[in-house]
Amino acid sequence: MATSRTKSSKFFAVDVECVATGLDHNARSVAQVAIVDEHMQVLLNVYIKQDRPVASYLTPLTGLTEELLWERGVPLVQALASVRSILPRDAVLIGQNIRQDVMWLGLKEGVDFEGMQDLQGLYRIWNEKFRSYSVFAQSHLARVLLDWKDADTPNEHDAAEDARKSMALFNHHRFKLLPDPQAMQTAHAALLAAPVAPSFAKRNAVFEGVCMGNRKTCTCGAPFLG
Repeated sequence: MATSRTKSSKFFAVDVECVATGLDHNARSVAQVAIVDEHMQVLLNVYIKQDRPVASYLTPLTGLTEELLWERGVPLVQALASVRSILPRDAVLIGQNIRQDVMWLGLKEGVDFEGMQDLQGLYRIWNEKFRSYSVFAQSHLARVLLDWKDADTPNEHDAAEDARKSMALFNHHRFKLLPDPQAMQTAHAALLAAPVAPSFAKRNAVFEGVCMGNRKTCTCGAPFLG
């Protein structure tokens, strides 16, 4: 795992990947954590050994396997100590649905970091067609706006890659779009016009017996927390 820091940074992208410890969509356990600074440097990429039974590693989604976590994983307490040692108290955390990642890591706003910036809110667009706001998956944002080429892996997510993607999108917004209203308008039009690929949860309402938390197809009955 990388834990070095070079240039100073206030903004840090944080991403968490989880395994399923039960069959409902809230039964998840942290299994990979990554932190990327605003200069696109990976400061942390750590896997976590599981200390309770795992119902599914959700491998096609996360790339995680029992062997990977056993061979490269560390105890959760060690991983969380690394997270807190890297993040300064004035850090602003960046991510897609970043509050969920913060909750999984047990971080406290005003104690462990200063604030959060959610890409879902940053890139939400008023859609006249539906008279409501449209929000987009991280993959859609990166594909349309950055022509992002995903790493050559069969799984859809990897914490380090997703954290890099989050920071690239944040930097694109603050450096390219905010200073240029025309560029912002063009980006919004492109996001609305581009076809949206269905997410893993939409393609797989249930995977290996585990509910994937799609609101329209959920059958496990667990509450939606975020």
